[in-house]
Amino acid sequence: MSNPIGTDDVERGLLDHLLSEACLYHDSESYQELLRFVVKLRNVAPFNAMILQIQKPGVTYVASSYDWWHRFERKPKQDARPLLILWPFAPVVTVYDVLDTEGKKLPEDAAMFPAKGDINEKQMSGFKLLVEKKTASVEYVDKGDSDAGRIERSIKSVKGKLLPTYRVKINQNHSPPVQFTTLAHELGHLFLGHLGPDKELSVPERRELTHSQKELEAESVAYIVCERNGVKAKSAKYLANFVKHQSTIPDLDVYQIMRAANQVETLLGLNEHTKFPSKKDRLTAVSDIQMKLLDT
Repeated sequence: MSNPIGTDDVERGLLDHLLSEACLYHDSESYQELLRFVVKLRNVAPFNAMILQIQKPGVTYVASSYDWWHRFERKPKQDARPLLILWPFAPVVTVYDVLDTEGKKLPEDAAMFPAKGDINEKQMSGFKLLVEKKTASVEYVDKGDSDAGRIERSIKSVKGKLLPTYRVKINQNHSPPVQFTTLAHELGHLFLGHLGPDKELSVPERRELTHSQKELEAESVAYIVCERNGVKAKSAKYLANFVKHQSTIPDLDVYQIMRAANQVETLLGLNEHTKFPSKKDRLTAVSDIQMKLLDT
């Protein structure tokens, strides 16, 4: 599965520069505030939500000029300041905050995409099929309440090549929302590189982290994925307790956390991102402008 945002080098370089310039997220409270902000902006990928928060703290809802017009019949104001995000097959694209647009009155719930609500058994079955199709086997096991699940990695030989395989175990006695949280957490471990590298899945090598660092990162991923999709996760309590007892954060890699959250959302088919005109639409628009210029 390719990274849907762009190349690692572009993302990494941009994030390192922004974070070092802004001196952000060195304490636990600012880190939790970042996570809450990323949760709020459901229509952009987690990594892009973080970029937007750095550019314009307090932004409430953003969309492309194309999306603003086709969904809400609004357009950017004449002096509107565009905000930059990364996009597939393009270095950057622009979006606009709701306060920088004008036009038709917005519906009351336009501030965010509708939440998914509580996850049910049917949805969990669908997520299981998606994960098994692309990434790992999913097995429901009979465990006590304190054992939510785990993810295991093994190596198998395929046509002479050694390839990693994964198995996610989920407590069958838990409710679907809790199982969803567990799935997001365990997939977070995978995409964060806690199990080791995987070139096919664009997973880095990050096994050297401490157990506490790994759990905090995986809980952060679970929190982002769950809260952005209407599931109140146990991760929220975990992170709240962490902030309460810690004034500074350990050496967490915020880039990897946002990237992994996006990979989990993509794998589970949960992306509902702002839309931009297709290449065909852009070429048609340019052609129309050229024809109008010729007619004048």
